[in-house]
Amino acid sequence: MTSAPLTAGLVQLCVSDDPERNLPQTRALIREAAAGGASLVLTPEATNLLNADRETQDRLLRTEAEDLTLAALREDARALGIWLLIGSLSLKTDEAGDGRFANRSFLVAPDGEIRARYDKLHMFDVTVSDTEFYRESQAFRPGGRAVLADGPWPLGMSVCYDLRFPYLYRDLAQAGATVLTVPAAFNDTTGAAHWEVLLRARAIETGCYVLAPAQSGLHESHLSPGRKPRRSHGHSLAVDPWGRVIADAGTEPGVTLVALDPAEVVGARSRIPSLTHDRAYSGP
Repeated sequence: MTSAPLTAGLVQLCVSDDPERNLPQTRALIREAAAGGASLVLTPEATNLLNADRETQDRLLRTEAEDLTLAALREDARALGIWLLIGSLSLKTDEAGDGRFANRSFLVAPDGEIRARYDKLHMFDVTVSDTEFYRESQAFRPGGRAVLADGPWPLGMSVCYDLRFPYLYRDLAQAGATVLTVPAAFNDTTGAAHWEVLLRARAIETGCYVLAPAQSGLHESHLSPGRKPRRSHGHSLAVDPWGRVIADAGTEPGVTLVALDPAEVVGARSRIPSLTHDRAYSGP
């Protein structure tokens, strides 16, 4: 393994439904992370906005070429000389042919160029309780491919609900990933029950670092008055390749810095080389 040690900065946000209101804090926290020594900075899912109202989404969302958040953050990556993982942006696209949007993650290089794009594969179509349900696929189209990004370390990209599908992460690790990125806006109910244990499991199964910047708190609806605001779990986590939580951001917006050492990946994989132990089987 030739990757050098690095410091990563996890940015925890509590965005509203208004991209123009959200952007200044996002940029300030990215600058704070870079000032703290982070050469890789990561933001959560839905960095530009969180809004479940289809009419408002259609009015606010832009294409990749027009999105103000993407343009500003690319400029920040260039000005700061950092790698920037934009956890995801909600974007308009005509690729689906049905008016649905993309939930797209970006890896931006220190020159401001987009080095990789990943569209969330698994849609959050769940019924948490009799009064709480989500149908992400009604507004967003799923992606169709896994992405291993050529960054400061080989990065396996994912978004939020992808976390529940372990074969995706195994494939990414076997393809060369040493860091798995899991930006999220994890539901508060399921987050309390499952967030940490799933992230630790993905690290243990793959011998990878797992970096999971998250949305946290109650998301205000400035542009959709009367809508009940949703709440996100928070607790941006960094997990080492042995499955130990090495950073937990708690529930307040802010920056969490964490040191990554490639020797930890080598050590975990040499002790438990399960990535090389696949066997063919029949059934069930």
